[in-house]
Amino acid sequence: MKTTITAKKMQIPQNFTEYAQEKIDSKLSKFFGDEADAKIVLSEIKNQIVVELTVKYNSIIYRSERAAVDKNDALDDAVDKIIRQIRKNKTKVEKRLKDTAFKDAFAEPVEEVSDYTVIKEKKFKLRPMDVEEAILQMNLLSHEFFMFLNAKTGTINVVYKRDDGNYAVLQPDND
Repeated sequence: MKTTITAKKMQIPQNFTEYAQEKIDSKLSKFFGDEADAKIVLSEIKNQIVVELTVKYNSIIYRSERAAVDKNDALDDAVDKIIRQIRKNKTKVEKRLKDTAFKDAFAEPVEEVSDYTVIKEKKFKLRPMDVEEAILQMNLLSHEFFMFLNAKTGTINVVYKRDDGNYAVLQPDND
């Protein structure tokens, strides 16, 4: 598994790089093949280290973000969260993971997740708008996200509010 470690406004100690590589290899390599990419981003917010761990494999993206005083603890929590995501969705994702991923990987029984239930479908007209107007509409509606037709690109985008209070835009990548 290829692992990339980056940091925002801080230095990455060599011992953390070695620890992270060993942790990723020992805990996650049994689920993913060699083609998987793991990306770790470190940042410091309010005297805590925030670790964002993203693993991409077979068009599936697993992501976790954890904060702790110690960067090793935050990484451990982020890896554990990804393992919980895999366990929770075992039946749905095992076809896309390594063939041997679930053979003896879990000693304890794992609860099966039933199919998802859609309780509501909603249709609405999309009108062209810029990102700022979409954020304004989302806030006026008190929603967590808002889908809109981007006036600049002509594509359907989604804007959402992040946990840190900032906003993000999801755009299709047709490359």
